[in-house]
Amino acid sequence: MRFANRFSHRALPLLLSLCSGLDAASAWALPSDRDQPIRVQADSAELDDKQGVAVYTGDVVITQGTLKITGNKVTITQDDKGEIKVFTSVGNPAYYEQKPAPDKSIVKAYGQTIQYFADNERIVLIDKARVIQDGNTFEGEKIVYDTQRQIVNAGRATGTKISSPKPRIDMVIQPKKKQQPGQTQ
Repeated sequence: MRFANRFSHRALPLLLSLCSGLDAASAWALPSDRDQPIRVQADSAELDDKQGVAVYTGDVVITQGTLKITGNKVTITQDDKGEIKVFTSVGNPAYYEQKPAPDKSIVKAYGQTIQYFADNERIVLIDKARVIQDGNTFEGEKIVYDTQRQIVNAGRATGTKISSPKPRIDMVIQPKKKQQPGQTQ
């Protein structure tokens, strides 16, 4: 069933599971983001409750609190219990941003494809992958962030078509500002 800028009551389970999926993707999130409404803007939407797939196309923008995800196409897949399995944003580039804590600056992530795997809480940036925070940058063909263990892996995106091969990762780490004598933190 195809919906263009309108939804039926049958689409409600898929929309509600989107809410729980975004809540789970909160490793880089302010706790208050979960309590904010989710807004999805797109040129069109196709929601298939039977298959558990929602596809939003055309300048897709999804926001919830400080969370923002953009892409040309965003696909959300859920299991037979209605739980989010995979959230995929494809763009040129796809974009993700979120404020991790009140005292931290926004984390910005880019990739031709951004995937969130709910089962193991992993965010994967593929092709022209880049993460930026506080002037620090991390770039590579593929960046995988395990939000549970807070571990980042980066390197070659083997088995994936890459538009701009980059065989090595590239990191820029800003020096910490030293406290001047007489200053308090």
